[in-house]
Amino acid sequence: MLQYIGRRLLALLPVLIVVGVIVFTIIHLTPGDPASVILGESATQEEVDQLRQALGLDQPLMSQFITWIGQVATGNLGTSVFSGEPVAQTIIDRLGPTVSLAIVACMVSLCIAIPTAILAVWKRDSVLDPAFMSVTLLGVSIPNFWLALLLILLFAVVLRWLPVAGYVPISEGVWSWLSHLILPAVVLSVQQAGIISRMLRDGMLDIMHQDYIRTARAKGLKERVVLIKHTLSNAMIPTTTVIGASIAGLLGGAVVTETIFAIPGIGGLIVESIARRDYPVLQGTVLFVATVYVIVNLLVDLTYAVLDPRIRYD
Repeated sequence: MLQYIGRRLLALLPVLIVVGVIVFTIIHLTPGDPASVILGESATQEEVDQLRQALGLDQPLMSQFITWIGQVATGNLGTSVFSGEPVAQTIIDRLGPTVSLAIVACMVSLCIAIPTAILAVWKRDSVLDPAFMSVTLLGVSIPNFWLALLLILLFAVVLRWLPVAGYVPISEGVWSWLSHLILPAVVLSVQQAGIISRMLRDGMLDIMHQDYIRTARAKGLKERVVLIKHTLSNAMIPTTTVIGASIAGLLGGAVVTETIFAIPGIGGLIVESIARRDYPVLQGTVLFVATVYVIVNLLVDLTYAVLDPRIRYD
């Protein structure tokens, strides 16, 4: 197991290098100049050139990349050209809202997906099964931005039950923290719940034909016990991959949702750094997101061994 973890961690290095090269190249080839953005339209060309030289933007791309990758290798993601703050600290400051949103959205999606899948399998021979699946298909198909605007209009503007946007730390009150996260969490969870529930339903239907399910029924176990204790627990194993990918995506920042609800998270940081042409922040944030994806995938693989004792990593 430890050897497997070591190999996966070593495999992280080439992945991050490739991601770094791609991100660095794309960012520096896009139109726009950070120096011009910082100084504004009233700045003279001489002032712009001086700032570019101070920021090292006048150097060849290869020299800039070698300098940046050398800093990253030492754990230094650089400094924001706009605020002057360390990129690592900027990411840490924005991580709290994103983690909070990811936790709430994941809990909501599982609370929707698991009961929906169980009911669909339990009533598989009735009209409820295709009805449930139609609802989940609708959830997968609805664009996040449209659903977000609809929920804001209904619950924040018309009913005035929840705040329109913003984020409040949990230290200022659990309800205040949760009330600001309910709408964006629902927006993110609807699509994820649709995907998870459909995959979970298909997995449960396949398992229903296994011999040990027939044995459980022959012992006189009730159908709900067979569904939850034997069928659901085994169907959750392949579904773990989807759940892990969902968590990684949420931790990477839901750009559209965080922007609409004005949540100061990782997604909002990416949008801001693009608008400001803040190269170090954008490069560091994307590299952080890639690292999260790889680590979460590793944790998902290790979870397989916990859920299924037959799986061993040698």
